Amino acid sequence: MNRFLLRATSCPLWLMLLAGTLLGAVSKAQAQDWKKIPIPQLPAFHPQEPKRIELPNGMVIFLQEDHELPIIDATTRIRGGSRSEPAEKAGLVSLYSEVWRTGGTKSQTGDQLDDYLEIRAAKVETGANADSTTISLSCLKEDFNDVFKVFAELLRQPEFRADKLDLAKNEIIDGISRRNDDVGQIAARESTKLAYGAQNPYARVPEYATVAAVTQQDLINWHHTYVHPNDIIIGFAGDFDSAQVEAKLRSAFGDWQKGPAPQAPEIKFESAKPGFYEVKKEDVNQSSIHMVALGTTRNNPDYYAIEVFNEAFGGGFSARLIQSLRTAQGLAYSVGGGIGTRFDHPGMLQLAMGTKSSTTVEAIQGLFAEIDKLKTNPINDSEIKRAKDTILNNFVFNFDTPDKVLRERMAYEYYGYPADFLERFRAGIEKVTTEDVARVVAKYLHKDDLAVLVAGNPAEFDKPLSTLGRVSEVDISIPPPPGEKSESAASSPPQKKGSNPEGLALAAKVAQALGGEAKLKTVKSLRSAFTLTQKVGNESGNIQVESTIVFPDRLRADLHTAQGTFAMIATPEAGFMAGEGQVQDMPSSRKKETTEQIHRDIVYLAQHAHDSAFSFTAAGKEKSGADELAIVDVSGPGVTMRWFVDPQSGKLVRETYTSLGPTLPPR
Repeated sequence: MNRFLLRATSCPLWLMLLAGTLLGAVSKAQAQDWKKIPIPQLPAFHPQEPKRIELPNGMVIFLQEDHELPIIDATTRIRGGSRSEPAEKAGLVSLYSEVWRTGGTKSQTGDQLDDYLEIRAAKVETGANADSTTISLSCLKEDFNDVFKVFAELLRQPEFRADKLDLAKNEIIDGISRRNDDVGQIAARESTKLAYGAQNPYARVPEYATVAAVTQQDLINWHHTYVHPNDIIIGFAGDFDSAQVEAKLRSAFGDWQKGPAPQAPEIKFESAKPGFYEVKKEDVNQSSIHMVALGTTRNNPDYYAIEVFNEAFGGGFSARLIQSLRTAQGLAYSVGGGIGTRFDHPGMLQLAMGTKSSTTVEAIQGLFAEIDKLKTNPINDSEIKRAKDTILNNFVFNFDTPDKVLRERMAYEYYGYPADFLERFRAGIEKVTTEDVARVVAKYLHKDDLAVLVAGNPAEFDKPLSTLGRVSEVDISIPPPPGEKSESAASSPPQKKGSNPEGLALAAKVAQALGGEAKLKTVKSLRSAFTLTQKVGNESGNIQVESTIVFPDRLRADLHTAQGTFAMIATPEAGFMAGEGQVQDMPSSRKKETTEQIHRDIVYLAQHAHDSAFSFTAAGKEKSGADELAIVDVSGPGVTMRWFVDPQSGKLVRETYTSLGPTLPPR
């Protein structure tokens, strides 16, 4: 400390003079009125336009050069998504998109592709949504030729291996069994059914029976029906020469013959009657409220005014709903929404809010009051300006790189929008007036047309929901798997399989690898420390975890994150999270998941290798590189999962299950 003071007091004269000069300049600058500083006009928006190529077979290609980094990314959109799958096989496209990649190609299994790509730090991934299926790649420039071969072979010669279909089905089945755990997810799912219709393909969900109905041949047939060059749009962005990539694409796909154009499905949108709909979930202390109706499309002339209204009324923290219901009245944890738009079908008009159980009806009345105020106190000029500024500022960052512009340009091509739709957006927003916003409010937002869904615990509501109007109860029970009685279906996964001799032998081998069942029986608690990598979108980060488990039902986990240290504690009596000087009760769904995490621990399960309440069923084998792993389906109280075991050593190599959050690695 003394050294620091000495250095400070012996500051050279020239540095003191310079500091004085700078301070004087700052003081003078601060004396100016910042409101009088002129704000320059935003420069014209001229995004880098990708090169468009159309092959004779109808395949459309976009090439966007970007030499900032030695990386090449590509994505493909293929016409035909889950909206085209048969209702009796809901989940088919989700299974298809998973097994398309995990099943591998004619020449390599999915596991072999994993190894091949991993050593190159490359990715080839498949996916699907309601409108399309996708396949993408990302790699270093130097590995492009190798990775492109995988990409092209998956596109033209996939192999939908049956064992990978079984695995994908189990993952979806686990998800079905847990879909009623979270009140927010329930409200989002059921309100979508109200807005679109329960059987609308944008709203329907897979069930045990529809997943079971999907066969390997269904995946093969889907690929043969929908994957043709005239239904494909491919975009490349990155460090490449356009002429060379064009030549490669012509060579790889030029001989591919056109296929028949897929028939667009006829989709009916049948919104539920306006009124109140209640989902009873008695294990929560909060309500999730969704007010819904049909929205519109983005080629509607009102699109720009709708966007400005949405931002001003239910967008960010400066929006009316947040400022009134959350900040001023304290009625909402979160609130927002607006008039939804989509490219080729109506979006959802949706206003969503989360509140305490004890303020449920008051919060609904408060949201209704905000809708009524739009007539007596319309969105004003200052709100319009703030909304437009927010939209345009975000717009800059949404399309600040060539690859972002490319993806948007591909969407316009896919849905038949004008090529300059992106350039029109800013001009369209800037032209919106207060009168335009008032007009779209009067045209689209009518309180009496809304279906209001409330998911929560009615016993704790401040008033019965019926005080607001007639209430219809929504049944969220899960239809049972084929062959199972309906009374067990409400929230149960498919009936537990019995153990088979091979499965019991593998479970015993796992126990032996851990020291033997006799020693394991003496284990009462476990302490472990590990690093958890969590990925959200393209961002990832490491969390240091110290965990203590006391069998059978107590856990403490200390999570050391970049934001601080947090403790998560679960016992039969209580569950809570603590950190940064605050304590918060653990949601019941999270507490249930934490207890299940204890019961999924390999030591706990190995202790029960011969317990009749648990089953260990051998379910085939899976190649993992040069090794062959034995698959064991494990079931027990609160446990449904799959083990991948080295049959020689008994080591648990991998495990899969569905959870609400990050999963722990096998020990």
